Amino acid sequence: MPHPHLDAAGHPRPQLIRDPDWRDVGGPWQFAHDDEDRGRADRWMDPATSAPFTGTVTVPYPPESAASGVADTAFHPVLWYRRTIDVARPAAGRRLLLHFGAVDHRAEVWLNGRPVGRHEGGHTGFTCDLTGAFDRDGEQTLVVRAEDQPLDAAQPRGKQDWRRDPHVIWYHRTSGIWQPVWLEEVPAEHITLLHWTPEIAHARVRCRLRLSHWPRRPLTVTVRLTRGERVLAEQRTLIEGQEAEFDVAVPALRHGQDLDDLLWSPERPHLVDAVVELRDAAEDTPVDRVTSYLGLRDIGWDDGVFLLNHKPYFLRFALQQGYWPASHLSASAGALRRDVELAKEIGLNGLRVHQKIEDPRFLYWADRLGLLLWEEMPSAYTFGAQTVERVVAEWTEAISRDLSHPSIVAWVPVNESWSVPNPALVPAQRHFMDALYHLTKALDPSRPAVSNDGWEISAADIWGVHDYTQHGDVLRERYGHASLRQGELADQWPGAKRLTLDGVRHQGQPVVLSEFGGATFEPAEGAQWFGYDTVATKEDFAERLAALVAAAVDSGLAGFCYTQFTDTEQETNGLLTPDRQPKIPPAELRAILTRTRA
Repeated sequence: MPHPHLDAAGHPRPQLIRDPDWRDVGGPWQFAHDDEDRGRADRWMDPATSAPFTGTVTVPYPPESAASGVADTAFHPVLWYRRTIDVARPAAGRRLLLHFGAVDHRAEVWLNGRPVGRHEGGHTGFTCDLTGAFDRDGEQTLVVRAEDQPLDAAQPRGKQDWRRDPHVIWYHRTSGIWQPVWLEEVPAEHITLLHWTPEIAHARVRCRLRLSHWPRRPLTVTVRLTRGERVLAEQRTLIEGQEAEFDVAVPALRHGQDLDDLLWSPERPHLVDAVVELRDAAEDTPVDRVTSYLGLRDIGWDDGVFLLNHKPYFLRFALQQGYWPASHLSASAGALRRDVELAKEIGLNGLRVHQKIEDPRFLYWADRLGLLLWEEMPSAYTFGAQTVERVVAEWTEAISRDLSHPSIVAWVPVNESWSVPNPALVPAQRHFMDALYHLTKALDPSRPAVSNDGWEISAADIWGVHDYTQHGDVLRERYGHASLRQGELADQWPGAKRLTLDGVRHQGQPVVLSEFGGATFEPAEGAQWFGYDTVATKEDFAERLAALVAAAVDSGLAGFCYTQFTDTEQETNGLLTPDRQPKIPPAELRAILTRTRA
């Protein structure tokens, strides 16, 4: 029988899988724009209403993209989707769930004209229970309304442009359904959330789970952890409420000299398989069973150094926009895997996923193949109560969804003061940044968090600095001194904003050059492009990249993140082209990016 983490490769929720198999409901859907927002009043959700649905879209690709078959990048704030699904009414004691990976930005869902769910937040998923909307077996009519206001600056939008056409560093929009849609039949009482937090020094894993509702009778949960054929742990716990949190002892972690086949790292991405069984405590009969996986690893920081499994680890990252020319923020499972493979092939040990909550299938491949990730909340672009409410809600959902992935080693709720343009002058904006840091640490104290990456640093476990000088000697002067590890910055103003806000004190945080580089090849004449400088030839590009990386490696920094992994629309400063071809020979690129300290 295959190990559970091998079966997870194509699953849209790879860390919580149950039998029977899930059913993908992507592919062709009927489609309509609703620019006058008449659909609700005209009852487009009713099965008998078919006239508006004259187009076809391929789900889960956004209608702005070529892959969707629509390829319309104009402003269309309201979108409607419709299709039939041929399913039977669930048996007694069973429920049929419809899962959406992500719908940007606000979604409403109907089955057979009956409302079954709604969600706000374009980068995290949600679930609808279809069971009560059945009126027969066989074909059911499923309708989705998505609203994505392109001019709403308080809406978390990341790198999606609010203008009609992309400009500078912003790209074409990704509206509507852009991650997988799938059906799953479950027991009426079932597990809806499963978190794993390893604690290597204490030889244990903390497990947290949530049930679909408060248990009507006593239940037990049994957790079994294995690595290959080796049983690492098996433990049964009584469930006393809708949520349970308990520690699972892993005795093998106590052998400090024999951890190479257990601990997860980019060089040895060992995964542990997990089976979680929910049972009736009195009758010992099965209630629910799911498979999962986790990685045994610890993240820390001390004395200006980033620590992986209690050892210094130098970060070699690139900025990953997670954008594809034909499908925008959406991607096939194969494309997601290939980006992880390419990052490792060219010598990176991590990616900073920028202004995007990435597809769980991408996170799976980072877990399985061994790639560190920073996860970052897509920004809004104005400050106010609505921004605060939206960001807090969606960021909370993102952390809850992704907390168990060993590849994620840092959380970044704000980038470059986007949505908080004046934290040094407006106390409410700084309070918001710091509150996001503390919220993040309350939800997940096991990882570093960065309240604001790039500059105007306030509450942070990593000091992320953005510096786009194109001269290696300037980087050496700014970051090459030994006192950098004590937080002494030679230049508080390498850009337009100061690096640290008043009152911020260094307490051992690593300093990471979390954006630098950004040079582009000379663009074609008349083409729209963006880069921080231009180079004319491949040889010039290799020389520039080598000089900047060498300066970063030889400095007192704890790591670097090069801008950027791939060219993205008019932002042509990638290590790879938009179709993922290296700009210089891969071996040369790898030699530059893996350079060790002189």
